[in-house]
Amino acid sequence: MEVQSGDPASVREESEDGYRVTTLELFFDLVFVFTITQLTSVLVHELSPLGLLRVVVLFGVLWWIYSGYAWLTNTVAPTTTGRRLLLLVGMAGFLIMALATPRAFDGGGVAWGLGYLIVVVVHGSLYVQANRNFWRVLPANVMAAALVIGAGLLSGAWTYALWIAAVLVPIVMPYIVPPGGLFTLRAAHIVERHGLLVLITLGESVVAIGIGLPDEPLTVGTTLAAVLGLALVAALWWTYFAEDDVRAEHALTAMDDARRVGAIINGYFYAHIPVMIGVVAAAAGVKKAMGHAAEPLHTGPAIALGAGVAAYLVGDAAFRRALRIGSPAPRIGAAVLCLAAIALGVQVAAEAELIALVLLVVAALIVERRLSPTPEEAAGRPV
Repeated sequence: MEVQSGDPASVREESEDGYRVTTLELFFDLVFVFTITQLTSVLVHELSPLGLLRVVVLFGVLWWIYSGYAWLTNTVAPTTTGRRLLLLVGMAGFLIMALATPRAFDGGGVAWGLGYLIVVVVHGSLYVQANRNFWRVLPANVMAAALVIGAGLLSGAWTYALWIAAVLVPIVMPYIVPPGGLFTLRAAHIVERHGLLVLITLGESVVAIGIGLPDEPLTVGTTLAAVLGLALVAALWWTYFAEDDVRAEHALTAMDDARRVGAIINGYFYAHIPVMIGVVAAAAGVKKAMGHAAEPLHTGPAIALGAGVAAYLVGDAAFRRALRIGSPAPRIGAAVLCLAAIALGVQVAAEAELIALVLLVVAALIVERRLSPTPEEAAGRPV
């Protein structure tokens, strides 16, 4: 995002250099996605309502600061040595958080909070270079980090209360400090940055398939299960990248600055929360299913798999609605049916649930194509 700088030459420099995602930002995202995969591990080891609560709370804090960095590099392109070094320090903070994630609620909360404080300080230090008014936001950012550190020092209900408060601080902050007065976001960079993040996260889901088969012989059954897992990830990829990313960039580019900021908050911050959590949950379910795909799943993994795909589709539908780039109805309908497919995993087999989920996502895509053909199809040209 671009914040208003007092130096017109500086604004021109950031406009040219910060338009597309740099390789350092992609490197940064790889570290962030490692943190996300740690959430998958947390859910795999504790597939329960409490485990889900922990994942949601951890992700809430992570997602807010990641979005802050996406907006930061939209404004302050990491093209100088100083900026690159600071961004690398921020990456180190994310790495500390990733390493502490498995024990964030069991002795590792202070380390997690200190890593988060590093991330927040680096973020603020870089942002103030572009807009000195950003100091108005810094106290809330530091407060969120302090709440996480405090949660690590306590136990029981107070731990969860402080974690939840740390999630709520950034949600409340835009109502106290309206973002429209601070930010002007470039459409192409935001679309590309989040698209790459979703792509990397989906790729990590493929890794979960391999991790789920470390000691299993490669039989016809295990091969089929792995291919079904890949087919599910590929179908989810298709929902996001076949056309919606291009449509999103066009829609955001056509908006004025104020509308664009609001659309990005709704479409890329809020709507992407269920998208990302859905990938984490589905990956946990797939990981549990590998190696025993011909057998019924336990209730927890079956719910993680079906509800994860459903959450992804609901978030994707909300994303389409926020940017007005297509009908959300087929994806909402498919999400409801994905929840019904959980019964197949529990009562029949993991493979049955995987097959049903793949077919439901593909069916939603076919219905969408029938309802809203591409310009090339409408003109009778090959696609």
